[in-house]
Amino acid sequence: MELRKLTRSETQQARLRAMGIEQAEDLLSYYPFRYEILQETPCTEWGINDTVTCEGVILRRASVIRLGKNRSMTRFPVMVQSQEFQVTLFNRPWASQFQEGKTITLVGKYNGKGRITATQYHLRPLSSLEGIHPVYNLREGMKQSDLSRLMQKAYTLCAADISTFVPRPLQDRYRLCTKAQALKWVHFPRSMEEVRQALRHLKYEEFFRFQLVMQSLRKENRTVIKGNAKHFDVDEVFALEKELPFSLTDGQRQAISEILQDLSSDQLMVRMLQGDVGCGKTMVAAFGLYACVLSHKQGAFLAPTEILARQHCESLRRLFADHEIRIELLCSSLRPAQKKQILDELADHTIDIIVGTHALFQEEVRFYDLGMVVADEQHRFGVQQRRQLLEKGEKVDLLLMSATPIPRTLAQSLFGDMDVSVIDQLPKGRMPIETVFVPSSSMGPVLEQVLALVDQGDQCYVVCPAIEKNEEMGLRNVLDIYAGMNRLLGRRYRIALLHGRMSSEEKQAVMEQFANGDVQFLVSTTVIEVGIDVKSANVMVIYDAHRFGLSTIHQLRGRVGRGTRKGHCFLLSDTEDAEARQRLKKMEQLSDGFAISRYDLQLRGPGDLLGTRQSGVPGFVLANVITDAKMLEAARADAAEALTKLSQDEYRHLSAYLSDALKKAAYID
Repeated sequence: MELRKLTRSETQQARLRAMGIEQAEDLLSYYPFRYEILQETPCTEWGINDTVTCEGVILRRASVIRLGKNRSMTRFPVMVQSQEFQVTLFNRPWASQFQEGKTITLVGKYNGKGRITATQYHLRPLSSLEGIHPVYNLREGMKQSDLSRLMQKAYTLCAADISTFVPRPLQDRYRLCTKAQALKWVHFPRSMEEVRQALRHLKYEEFFRFQLVMQSLRKENRTVIKGNAKHFDVDEVFALEKELPFSLTDGQRQAISEILQDLSSDQLMVRMLQGDVGCGKTMVAAFGLYACVLSHKQGAFLAPTEILARQHCESLRRLFADHEIRIELLCSSLRPAQKKQILDELADHTIDIIVGTHALFQEEVRFYDLGMVVADEQHRFGVQQRRQLLEKGEKVDLLLMSATPIPRTLAQSLFGDMDVSVIDQLPKGRMPIETVFVPSSSMGPVLEQVLALVDQGDQCYVVCPAIEKNEEMGLRNVLDIYAGMNRLLGRRYRIALLHGRMSSEEKQAVMEQFANGDVQFLVSTTVIEVGIDVKSANVMVIYDAHRFGLSTIHQLRGRVGRGTRKGHCFLLSDTEDAEARQRLKKMEQLSDGFAISRYDLQLRGPGDLLGTRQSGVPGFVLANVITDAKMLEAARADAAEALTKLSQDEYRHLSAYLSDALKKAAYID
């Protein structure tokens, strides 16, 4: 239904569209983010900083004080329950509204000594307002009363057409209200119990829709491509461990077993390998590639940067040094003659494993018989890009690796179209990383400690969120920090610069200098976040740390403490945001990637995890994968059951939904 059915105002229609509301029906899915219960409390019970609701009479006309830059402060006295209070309202410069003798209802904070800072006011008696009031996120120019009025109109217009998506047997199983009732209660509740029942239905429906699509994608991925099981000796694959200078962890062995079982089956492998920074995911992938080569197929190892691709290539060559396995690198910086030779040898099976970046997606890249693709930091590659690579062979098994670990049961629910392997142990001997939050915008408070560590033989990463100066963002940038460090320390230490705009050759030269110990300080953007391994780089300083997600900070600090000395990570930030400071302080205590990811999910929801998924997969608006984990698990089991009953009347409507959703969903992600 068009928006003009709700309002004839073009301005209001534009504001609704800016809120993502294109149709009248969309408005009903624009949910409140909290509820206010307007109920008067005796002023004798008010404590300082309490949120209070009261009705009063304005004693004198308001005065307005201009604070500059469109800011103002409006003040007037009110009589509340036979006591006089001074009321302050910010940025409501309408003195004429607040006339002597008018009745006013106020919501705000009691500051003590007869002072109230009001956040809301209504020029009506409290008796006409008492009850539960939804509060919505608004665009500038829109008021809560405007949206409430439009919401009431939208519900009246659309209520008769609202159907319940959750099948009747599941509604009965969980005693869920209907969808129409849920929307009425979430927007126009008479009690918080009605809100609770509405949320039970709406959250469950989000999870149920998500699980239906995930599990259908899984089924489709498994059945579309079959045949070509890989044949190899499992014992021969595991014999590779005897050649390692260390023992695999139990988690690594379990993950390898799961991958080998997939490779030897006639179903397509689509497996996510999760694990904390430094848990040995690359080694697990190498065992899978070894099995692929033993079955006379070729393997491809996809890395997000050339630096990391070169590192993986060298690691695999060292691992397979005593085996007749040819491993080569394909990246954009190769000379034309080198590239042509590699392409020819890949096509005639002279090369067994190719390691590369986005260059592997190019049309001229042809394999003799591609059997397996490993994608490191899989979220950095687009769905269609990976699909291009998988289509270069028949029944190509796919292993996705991610260092943003989440608990296994949650991973299985969120990535329901994939199998999930989790490595939840770190190899023995990994040195601890001491993390310290430094409430400063400069390295000054820790410079002495950093220099002392560098003088003892450690190297230091200095990470900034930006490459160059941006007046609007005000972020510390690598060019300024690099110049400043050279001025201050350049005579005593060698300092290098690394960022994404440099050419592949320049980046590689800088990293080789750092890896060889020729450079003590590497000033860099997050280009060093993934995979770079320098044993003596045990110190990291992160500028504007509040600008990074916790999982990114954990990824970054995973670059230090990889040798025989303890790692140190200093988080610099002068933010005044109390929540941001609390998050950074939390990083001093948390060292486990799973715990960090869980904490991050509680704070921010699963947006980052699901944001990289295909457009056809429904996301979550109300549901929270951490606090509503039991509901998510129930929806997972219910979706699996529902998919077996699509021919039954109560479930038949799901088929049309799935058909449409799967058309929109891109292959796999």
